[in-house]
Amino acid sequence: MNDGILSIIARMMKQMVQFDPVDRRILAELQRDGALSHAELAARVGASPASCWRRIKALETAGVLRGTVRLVDPEKVGRGVNVFCNIRMRTHSRDDVALFEAFVQDRAEVLECYSMSGDWDYLLRIVAADVADLERFLMRTLREHPSVGATSSHFALAQTKYSTAYPV
Repeated sequence: MNDGILSIIARMMKQMVQFDPVDRRILAELQRDGALSHAELAARVGASPASCWRRIKALETAGVLRGTVRLVDPEKVGRGVNVFCNIRMRTHSRDDVALFEAFVQDRAEVLECYSMSGDWDYLLRIVAADVADLERFLMRTLREHPSVGATSSHFALAQTKYSTAYPV
């Protein structure tokens, strides 16, 4: 390995927070149910409510725990079409990249956006009400964006696994 890669790995390791078994149980339980009271959480992880509260505050301060959300059923809110869309940029100038990333941030139908290695520059997860709704967004909005050179979309036929919980 070259020195650049080693320094990146060293920085990443320094950024990682060390967890004890109680911290890991807290993280696992909160990922399953973020609405748990401190008393219920304490009972589940084998700690006092005060200790759980202090640990949660420390995990928040360290940036391990971020915002609390409630998950929505996409079918019940009329967003049952789930599409993965590859994006190839026209150019890779800083201005075009910044323009595209700002555009993506402002689009509610784009739930996730990843900068990618390989043949495509970005991967988006887009939700839509139906195929016509998706077509309008793809053809009249996304493909018309000045930074976008090409797209390739893939419909999710069924969701066989979905999780928001990271292994801890």
